[in-house]
Amino acid sequence: MPPPSDAPAKTIAPLGIADLARWLRLAASDMAAHPGISGFYGMAFWIMAVVLGAVFKAKPEYTMSIASGCLLVGPFLAMGLYEVSRRRESGGTPDLGSSLTCWDSHIRSMGMLVLALVVFAVFFNTGMPSTTGVIQAVFNPENWEFLVAYAVVGAGFAALVFSIAVVSIPMILDRDTDAVFAAITSLEVVFHNTAAMIVWGVCITALVAMALLTPWAIGLLVVGPLLGHASWHAYRGAVRWPADSVETSLTSQAS
Repeated sequence: MPPPSDAPAKTIAPLGIADLARWLRLAASDMAAHPGISGFYGMAFWIMAVVLGAVFKAKPEYTMSIASGCLLVGPFLAMGLYEVSRRRESGGTPDLGSSLTCWDSHIRSMGMLVLALVVFAVFFNTGMPSTTGVIQAVFNPENWEFLVAYAVVGAGFAALVFSIAVVSIPMILDRDTDAVFAAITSLEVVFHNTAAMIVWGVCITALVAMALLTPWAIGLLVVGPLLGHASWHAYRGAVRWPADSVETSLTSQAS
C-alpha cells in the first residue's frame, strides 16, 4: 500500500453563480472598510497598466519584457490585498505595512509559482509587432485565419494561467503550502466547478476591459483592488479546510 499522503486535508466546495456575486459584495465591503489601502493598490495597478500601454505605443518590441515584469510584481501586490481581507475576516486590523510584507514568509512558494507564470508568458510570446502592424493585420481580411488561430491560442493560454492562479496565491498566503500543491488545488477548483469558474473568468475579463476603456484606464483604481479582495473570498468559498468546519460549528453553537 502507498504511504499516507501528508498533504493538507481539504474539500473543494460546490459553487454557483450566487457565490460569485457574494465574493464581489464582500470585496466591496473590504474596500469600504479600508479605502486608503485599497486605493494604494489600485494606484499601483493603474500605474502598471499606464506604463504597459505607453511602452506598447512607443516601443512595442519591449512590451513583453514589461508584461513579464508586471507578472512578477502583480501577484505580490495582489497578495497584499488578500492579506487585508484575511485579517479583516479573522477579526484583525489590517494595515498597509503588513500587507506590503506579507509575502516574505512565503517567498519560496510564491517565487516558484510566479516564475512558472512568467515562463508561460515568455514561451507564448512570438514577437511584438509595431502598433501600425497590429492595426493593418486586424483590418486585413486576408489575415482572418491567423487572427482566429492567435485568438484561440491566446484564450487557451489565459485559461491555463487563470486555472493555475485562481486560488493558488491566496492559498499560499493562508496555508503556506508549496506552489505545486496550491496550483493543483486551483486546477481542482476549476475542474469541479467549471461552469462557475468560466463565468468568474468572464466576469473578471469584463470588469478589467471596462476599466481599461475608461479615460486613462482610471477605472483600474477601483476594479484592481475589487478583484484582488474578491479573489481572496473566491478562495475561501471554493476551498474548505477541517478547521473551517470547526469554526463554523462553534459559531453556530455560540449563536
